[in-house]
Amino acid sequence: MAIEQLAPDDARGRAALVRRETVRLVGVAKSGHYTSVFSCAELLGVLYSGVLRLSEDPDWEERDRLILSKGHCAVGVYPLLAERGYIAEEVLDEYTRLGNPLGDHPDMRRVAGVDFSSGSLGHGLSIGTGMAQAAKLRGFEDTRVYVLLGDQELNEGQIWEAAQTAAAFGLGNLCAIVDRNGMGLDGTTEETMPIEPIAARFAAFGWEVEELDGHDVDAVREAFERYRADAPARPRCLVANTVKGKGISWMEGSRTWHLGYLAPADAATAMEELDADA
Repeated sequence: MAIEQLAPDDARGRAALVRRETVRLVGVAKSGHYTSVFSCAELLGVLYSGVLRLSEDPDWEERDRLILSKGHCAVGVYPLLAERGYIAEEVLDEYTRLGNPLGDHPDMRRVAGVDFSSGSLGHGLSIGTGMAQAAKLRGFEDTRVYVLLGDQELNEGQIWEAAQTAAAFGLGNLCAIVDRNGMGLDGTTEETMPIEPIAARFAAFGWEVEELDGHDVDAVREAFERYRADAPARPRCLVANTVKGKGISWMEGSRTWHLGYLAPADAATAMEELDADA
């Protein structure tokens, strides 16, 4: 299936692409993460619509980095990499098949455009902190490092060690994006392991913090534009309030669809709902 080529600034189109392709590719794998992808679709759409400094060469040293700390959203990123030409479309179409490099979590050794191999959550901010410090040491003044975090992984102590370190080293080239969809695999974050107040916690660690609607494309774009224009002396955290499963009515706010499979008839119904909202 050919990936539609979108205008460079068409973030809404890319968010729609993320959702449609997630339904299609999970259908190939027969299991996958729907709702965790849907909550961050607009965030990804904006990032890949001119925010990330990338080139035709996925290994360009001075490129921006995107660390998928919530790596189970990778199925939503692969189509965006395919649109850029980093992944061949025939490889995308064989997602998770035997010998295929595309897995449920991304592998930076096998997939062009992937900057971090994830698995167990909670490591991404530490990796991003190291990359941001390395960029500064190498004199890459325009390189920014973005870390997409799931909200429930904020109960990992390593996250806060990284937050402390990033502030101590004044890593203004580091931006954490918290996908605040309010749910983890076991239920709501506040029932499982309370993590609020997220914004106040990052601020207490010395970060600049901004809260926004993670599904408002214009608000997300403006937040990223402010971040790059400000050239901050401190790391920045964007707390994006989102809805788990956004875009498919019976998945929204449901922990049941964190990991699952839509039979062909149900997948067709989901696609109809997504197309109606496009």
